[in-house]
Amino acid sequence: MSLSIDPTLLRLVGGVVALLVVASAAGRVMSWLVTGEANRGTVDNINARIRAWWVMALVFAVSIATGAVGSILLFTLISFLALREFITLSPTGAGDHRALFWCFFVATPLQYLLIWIGWYGLFSILIPVYASIFIAIRTAIAGDTERFLERAATTQWGLLICVYFVSYVPALLMLRIPGYEHQNAALVFFLVLVVQMSDVLQYLWGKTVGRRPIAPSVSPNKTWEGFIGGILSATAIGTAIWWATPFQPAQALLMALTITIMGFAGGLIMSAIKRSRGVKDYGALIEGHGGILDRIDSLCFAAPVFFHLTRYFFAR
Repeated sequence: MSLSIDPTLLRLVGGVVALLVVASAAGRVMSWLVTGEANRGTVDNINARIRAWWVMALVFAVSIATGAVGSILLFTLISFLALREFITLSPTGAGDHRALFWCFFVATPLQYLLIWIGWYGLFSILIPVYASIFIAIRTAIAGDTERFLERAATTQWGLLICVYFVSYVPALLMLRIPGYEHQNAALVFFLVLVVQMSDVLQYLWGKTVGRRPIAPSVSPNKTWEGFIGGILSATAIGTAIWWATPFQPAQALLMALTITIMGFAGGLIMSAIKRSRGVKDYGALIEGHGGILDRIDSLCFAAPVFFHLTRYFFAR
């Protein structure tokens, strides 16, 4: 499984760079013009997010440029860091240490190894079937029955979200799509770009015209206006870059709409988990964004759906 950088991918990267340049310039102008403590706080947050986006875009571009190896290594690291953030907030105890060792150092690298060798059959069931059963067994053997169900389920859920769901992003590289050979990196780019733009645009629409919260006790900043504006805007972007995918314009529209809605649902679910643990962010690794999980929460839930829709309708 090897990839080369094709002109389509270069055009996508160039578009993102141009967008970041415009965003940086706009952020600088707003920092000069905006007054008032509340408004300045919002602008400072936006500029912090833009700076973080430059770093994340560079890392992602380098991983794509290095082909399958770079992409798989990047998402292996992302899964490892995300799982660490998730487990840090989880009610684990001494009886979970052995099970967690298997999660971090066996299940996670094995999941990505299966992507590298293209073993879809085992890749698709390793964590939801075998690893989930093994975690429950290993936790029970430890003999700690205090909140056993909560602890085991939390570990299983963390492995599912942070490793299994995330691994579907580089798994797009293993798909064999007629007439789209050696271009799967652009498909990965499409998924990440549309989902992340949906997050950004929902935030901007919500800050600009948001009035009615969707689930105020879960995520007070998520509004119906932000949801509708962000989803429609990101879907339009996905439709506009249909030429970079194996989809026709109408198909790209439906794909973009699906993954933006799934991304929103993922963000809401992950916010509910944070609220249940009494924290605002999963971590503080990324300036303006919190932790790794705060940045990829939408991607976690969009990636498996996008992969299976593409595989079922377009791959052979």
